[in-house]
Amino acid sequence: MRRNLILLAGGTVLALSSALVVAQDAPESLLPPGFDRPRPSATRAASPPATPTVTRGSNAATPAGSVSVPVVEAVPGAAGAVPALPAGVKLPTLQELEAMSPEQLDELLGLKPRSDMPAAARRSLRQVGVLASYEGGLPAGSLARQNAALVKATLDGNKGPLVSRWGHILLRRALASRLDAPAGMNPADFAGLRAALLVRMGEGEAARAVVQDVDAGNYTDALTRAALDAYAFTADITGICPVASVQGGARKDAEWRVLRTVCQAFSGDGAAAMAALDRMEGGKVWPKIDMLLAQKYAGAAGSARRAVTIEWDGVSELNPWRYAFTIAVGLEPPAELLRNAPLRYTLASATAPMLPLTTRAAGADRAAGLGILSSAAMVDLYGQIYAQEDITGEWADRAALLRTAYTGETPDARMAAISQLWDAADSPQVRYSRQVLTAYAAARMPPGSAFADQSADLIASMLAAGLDGNALRWAEMADVGSLAWAQLVLAAPARPTPVPGSALDSFYDNDESDNHRKSRFLLAGLAGLGRVEPGAVADFSDKVAIDLNRQTRWTRLITQAADANNPVLVVLLAGVGMQGDGWDKMTSVHLYHIVSALNRVGLSAEARMIAAEAVARA
Repeated sequence: MRRNLILLAGGTVLALSSALVVAQDAPESLLPPGFDRPRPSATRAASPPATPTVTRGSNAATPAGSVSVPVVEAVPGAAGAVPALPAGVKLPTLQELEAMSPEQLDELLGLKPRSDMPAAARRSLRQVGVLASYEGGLPAGSLARQNAALVKATLDGNKGPLVSRWGHILLRRALASRLDAPAGMNPADFAGLRAALLVRMGEGEAARAVVQDVDAGNYTDALTRAALDAYAFTADITGICPVASVQGGARKDAEWRVLRTVCQAFSGDGAAAMAALDRMEGGKVWPKIDMLLAQKYAGAAGSARRAVTIEWDGVSELNPWRYAFTIAVGLEPPAELLRNAPLRYTLASATAPMLPLTTRAAGADRAAGLGILSSAAMVDLYGQIYAQEDITGEWADRAALLRTAYTGETPDARMAAISQLWDAADSPQVRYSRQVLTAYAAARMPPGSAFADQSADLIASMLAAGLDGNALRWAEMADVGSLAWAQLVLAAPARPTPVPGSALDSFYDNDESDNHRKSRFLLAGLAGLGRVEPGAVADFSDKVAIDLNRQTRWTRLITQAADANNPVLVVLLAGVGMQGDGWDKMTSVHLYHIVSALNRVGLSAEARMIAAEAVARA
């Protein structure tokens, strides 16, 4: 097949360089007379035969033998003229044609498809995303009439990790929704902006789903860049191949050249791909370690199998494709590289199916607290560890503890196991992830004075998974002014009477957080939900030294978005206001405006969970 393509390309070169095109006679028919004519239908048989006409001035005498018919279409213009090549275009030599891949030959001969989808299967760009409104997605037309520059700024301006687990979950939901692009913005670019933010948030799978909702023929530079980041995050190396096939040589950067060559190996041309990767060695395109990893991955395709030894000597850092190729070939980077690597690699490991379960569990200890993994997903992961007999040590012990936390014979045994899981955490972020892990076990604990000391943590654990109904069973045991009471007064779906100032003062007296941050957040959350007496807002604001009426450009924007009842824009702006790696980065004013705006646009459940989380984790 490859030789045929080369001969075809060589014939094209000869045809273009010839000064004269000679038509050949049509082949003689080998059938007896009359057998090469179709049988006339009844309708045609009833009609008299048409009388042949002879154009005046033409050759009336035609020999009975074969008729010379051109098989090469005539070139428009003067007879015998050969079309000139565009300026600067150089025809490849036969040696260059020999070295070309089938994909490159398709480009040369104009055979490359503009789309990887048949016309009937191509998808519209009118709404891009993976969550329709009936599946929990936000309203599709929310951003259609919004200023494109503002929407772009809210997406580009968000650097990724959010302080709130529930804020993260809500922002992911908005970014994955099926949405119309803002007026004046290319829908593919809009998808790229959303996918890029999802990657920065650690949501590689969601980002990949968004970019895959756009046909490869509709990709723009921005969407291609976001797709590359999403596929690198998920170690889905060949995921970019349909886009690379359609776009071809549109990009010239080193990353694109290597990935196209890897795709060539998996498309059946392994020998040529490996030869091309060999020519890229020596640091000419990628560093040596990256080229070796690419060769090892491509070498697993087809008959071009090749053993490649990976040596990490002299490698001092990770990069996205280095990590992706490493885990894709069944290896793990050296521990010292991971120890100092950015958080994104820890988050990527939590959902990477090719990694060992214990490595994934270590990543989940951060990913769950951020909102990337649900409580059910965490329990499933630990369930696999428990069932794996060859896993021993601390992770096996934790899996056994989790089993006891859910199935212990007595409440005391279950509470002891839950507390052990929490207390073994080495940081507040990991401890909160363990509370996500134990959310349903906490919901099984019977409310009562026997566990009063653990009630605030049990409630925080339940609310981490949105189990507000189970948490509210503890309301009668929660003393006014306690941390358990504060979470419940925020998380309750409704409250018949506003919270009085005396209750806020009681909470303040029990508050041991830095600079009374919990008290500040409690006031901000209650004021945002409209659950505090008006006079108490002013008095308690003075007591904790905050001004909820302070205005900034961001507060005006999110207020205007709420006034317009635009939930998607409110969520995007709330995401901008919740950036950070801890609740010490959140201000009371920001929390007040976020909770208030979400509550006003119909996202009251998320507003309540964010407010309660803020008080629990401040």
